[in-house]
Amino acid sequence: MSVEVLDGATILSFVEDEEAFGEFIAERFNNLDKDRDGILSYPEMLKELQGLRVFDTHFGIDVKMDPNEVSRVYSSIFVQFDRDSNGTVDLEEFKQEMKEMMVAMANGLGFLPVQMLLEENSFLKKAVDREFKYYSI
Repeated sequence: MSVEVLDGATILSFVEDEEAFGEFIAERFNNLDKDRDGILSYPEMLKELQGLRVFDTHFGIDVKMDPNEVSRVYSSIFVQFDRDSNGTVDLEEFKQEMKEMMVAMANGLGFLPVQMLLEENSFLKKAVDREFKYYSI
């Protein structure tokens, strides 16, 4: 983990860079696709859903939740990704939903810089790394 400074523009710039964003999405998708069938099942995607840390409330501290409620939340997030409701998520569905989530994060952050603790290889960390590389050239 590392402490980074970012704002909504950092995220939007990453999402709008079709090549960089597409490469990262494809890499992330392939890492999740354990059986290499080109689609993500719910069990394959559960790790990614858990990585979204939807149950953090304050400074990364997990909240104790009813396991049934946790399951319902993760299932409903999976349904958001599964746009054609076929029970699986293909690469295009994954890319579209991740793009929408990133844009929503960018809009929530706005354009005032904030300092955040980011996990290595996370979407936000990739956005910051891309911006740093771009401006240091």
